[in-house]
Amino acid sequence: MASTVRILGTHGVPANYGGFETAAENIALHLRDRGWSVDVYCQLPGVGRTKNDEWNGIARTLIHEPKEGWRGTAAFDLTSIRHAMAMHRPGDVWLTFGYNTGVYDVLPRLRGIPNVINMDGMEWTRKRWGPLKQGILLGNERCAGWVGDVLIADHPVIAEYLQRHFGRRRVQTITYGAHEVTRAATDAATELGLTPGRYGIVVCRPIPENSVLEIVRAWSAEVRGMPIVVVGPYGPDDAYQAQVMAAASAEVVFPGAIFDQERLRSLRFHAAVYVHGHTVGGTNPSLVEAMAAGNPVIAHDNRYNRWVAGGENAYFTDTESLRRVLRGVLSDEDRRRRMGAASRRRFRDEFTWSRIGGQYEQALLGALERRGHVPQRIGANA
Repeated sequence: MASTVRILGTHGVPANYGGFETAAENIALHLRDRGWSVDVYCQLPGVGRTKNDEWNGIARTLIHEPKEGWRGTAAFDLTSIRHAMAMHRPGDVWLTFGYNTGVYDVLPRLRGIPNVINMDGMEWTRKRWGPLKQGILLGNERCAGWVGDVLIADHPVIAEYLQRHFGRRRVQTITYGAHEVTRAATDAATELGLTPGRYGIVVCRPIPENSVLEIVRAWSAEVRGMPIVVVGPYGPDDAYQAQVMAAASAEVVFPGAIFDQERLRSLRFHAAVYVHGHTVGGTNPSLVEAMAAGNPVIAHDNRYNRWVAGGENAYFTDTESLRRVLRGVLSDEDRRRRMGAASRRRFRDEFTWSRIGGQYEQALLGALERRGHVPQRIGANA
């Protein structure tokens, strides 16, 4: 009989919310194809009884949660854990995404249930949460780190941090992935009045740690001869967003948030350059997706981005250095071509879902073995 993996901690599949859901979907599909029985816990709004169905050969446990925001997420996580504990059989293993409710992970540990936990970077260090939320996140990180059988870091820098606090033996580095984009329609670009191959793009949350203001100021400091598309929800009611918009020249386009993934992939694919301003975090999904589209990358210069994008792309530290980098990269089409080719090579080497799915499978097998199970070595379509 196939081993069962229960995937917790996300909004569920199919992915239509964020990075964890995308990872859960692709890893679940990989494990399904490898012969695992996969059950993904899915959060639904409102009130209703817990139900089960199937999506693309993957079992789904559908749990209604009427509360919204972090309170709803915490309640859903606890309900999911209780349900999964009731359903647990010897030889089953859990894959938990995130530690925001890591205190609850003590419960499966007390039952001896193998649990692989994706530790989601050093989320508690982000200043935007404020001291109280940072403290809560830190406490939950410590709980998850102490009780997880295998701790997943999505970047070597995160792995180093986890190893310092929880030891080397249980920590593994498994990145975030993407699907390679080799062709895309041009409609998404032309609908915004853009010429394919003649615009830059930024995709991120509009917050200071993503350097959006620095990027817009640098692009707007000179006439670039091409616009930059800044994807995200920008409006006058938020002080930082208003500051970004006020700094923009006529060559900055704000299309709003784009949730249609096909449209977003197309905009990336036809961009002349992708500018990535993230200053913290591990392997950033948007950066990986840009590399999967073969984008030349100009990224903020830090250990996270350097490792992901590699040495052949370009880097900046502040507005003035980005101004100079943009001048050199935008004026040199051959350089952009080389940078784009390097991005695609780096993506193929490290960030494909087939590679990542295989690494997660080995982590799950390792967690089972830590708990004294001798798992069946599962083969494709077993």
